[in-house]
Amino acid sequence: MKKNLHKFSIVIPILNEGKNIEGLAKKISKTLKKIIFEIIFIDDNSNDNTLEILKKITKKKKFIKYFIRKKNPDLSQSCILGFNKAAYKNIIVMDGDFQHDPKYLKKMTEVYEKNDLDFVVGARDFRKFPIPGLSFLRYCASKILIFIFFLLVGKKTLDPMSGFFVFKKKIFEKNKKKLFGKGYKILSDLVYSSKNNLRVFDLFIAFNLRKNGKSKMNSKVLLNIILFIGYNFYRKFI
Repeated sequence: MKKNLHKFSIVIPILNEGKNIEGLAKKISKTLKKIIFEIIFIDDNSNDNTLEILKKITKKKKFIKYFIRKKNPDLSQSCILGFNKAAYKNIIVMDGDFQHDPKYLKKMTEVYEKNDLDFVVGARDFRKFPIPGLSFLRYCASKILIFIFFLLVGKKTLDPMSGFFVFKKKIFEKNKKKLFGKGYKILSDLVYSSKNNLRVFDLFIAFNLRKNGKSKMNSKVLLNIILFIGYNFYRKFI
């Protein structure tokens, strides 16, 4: 019976993903048809046809919602808005560009429920190369950043740079005042803001290549990651 299952709010931050979101919502619905869930799209004021598509799909499907952020585009701020709007106590975060394949959602939610975990992370296996969906340059940059992260802050998940994960909303509610709150690494922000020993499980998955659009990675994003690592190192001592 559905009443015995957890309910999930799926928060998807987007920017100019008009070509992806309708297909993504359909695939999520097909994958999680036996689970109670809602989809929350947080749009960072896209300048393509994203808003038209959002209006179209939310008229047809009441479990799909959307909110528009008018301020500077920022994935973490979009996620935080989504967390505050989430109706359910369990939250899934994923990208809107199909790099995070909805086919993994069933396994992630099953592992999460069965083991009563705080986080299930859709993790890339950086112990080997190539990694699907990641160029050699991005692979090297990610390896270096993760090494520095582990060295300065410690290891709580094998892929602190992942944007695909399931977690308990109460962790956000308890620690939201401590969050760095900007940039593209909301998973690490949530995990490392907590002083408690969290139950984190890494589920290795293959990331897809972007289906449409282009990556948001740039020098500003990279600088925020470096500042974020420094911030996490600092809050180890406070």
